[in-house]
Amino acid sequence: MKKNIIVGQSGGPTAVINASLYGVVCEGLKQEDSVGHVYGMIHGIEGFLKDMYMDMGEGLSKEELELVKLTPAAYLGSCRFKLPEDLTSPVYVTLFEKLEALDIGYFFYIGGNDSMDTVSKLSRYAAGHKSSIRFVGIPKTIDNDLIHTDHTPGYGSAAKYVASTVREIVLDSSVYQQPAVTIVELMGRNAGWLTAASILARKEEFDNPMLIYLPEADFDFKEFTRDLKAALARSSSVIICVSEGISDSSGRLICEYADEARVDNFGHKMLAGCGKVLENFVRSHFGIKARSVELNVSQRCSGMVAASKDVEEAAVAGAYGVQAALNGATGMMVAFERHAG
Repeated sequence: MKKNIIVGQSGGPTAVINASLYGVVCEGLKQEDSVGHVYGMIHGIEGFLKDMYMDMGEGLSKEELELVKLTPAAYLGSCRFKLPEDLTSPVYVTLFEKLEALDIGYFFYIGGNDSMDTVSKLSRYAAGHKSSIRFVGIPKTIDNDLIHTDHTPGYGSAAKYVASTVREIVLDSSVYQQPAVTIVELMGRNAGWLTAASILARKEEFDNPMLIYLPEADFDFKEFTRDLKAALARSSSVIICVSEGISDSSGRLICEYADEARVDNFGHKMLAGCGKVLENFVRSHFGIKARSVELNVSQRCSGMVAASKDVEEAAVAGAYGVQAALNGATGMMVAFERHAG
């Protein structure tokens, strides 16, 4: 008996999240013996709870689907909706009633940590209420911080953008003789993978960016001062790359040295401003020209430099998720395993 598919996108977009959507939709439409309709949630679960969805098979031609595959951001729209920890919450009853009304047999959610948490909660609720709906997560995050996978779709393209942009900043900052420091603030609340990718901009030893600070290590202003003095002794132009989530040994975020950070719907502090804090520190303690550059959303949505391998893997992840669900998988996330060679 045929069942229908529903797919949604959640969290921050990437340059290749739509490639995963493409993979789910195309593979779903291909499975004519097992799948009826392929629906797309508009603005994720939050929108679906308001009956916002579309029929992907009827709404898009094959040519349009190919364009969606290479389009950055989230075609279906996204959300940051957190399901309650309490599985007895009425929202689960409402959600499953809507899924059953559409005769959904396979549910796919493309996203990062919070999206995988959603898949986990829904699959646990389904198991506890004898629902046959299968729930599968499709990984997506530029932070590259999902467990049980070698890497995540979205990271490769974002890393390529960061390395390319930082290299251009290095060249731009090298044209003047007077001492100057440029601080590049990059996304990464708890994971420094994206900032670490900035070292790909180096062409040789001691090249810029000379200093890199990640959230995995405590940030210390005294050590920073020593590091910067040593770097300035080598070059009049110093580029520093920092993750937005760097914090001191007490756990205080460096951005909080400026003012109170806001909090999002998941309780995460909305980080921004550590680059500006360090810019002001350098200017006041070193008395030299300093500027901060915040790449912001461009590092996650730049389709111009999307990595072809990243696009390919994102699409494969979506298609494999459908195959896995049809073979009985539920409460799982598609993962990548690296093999030698």
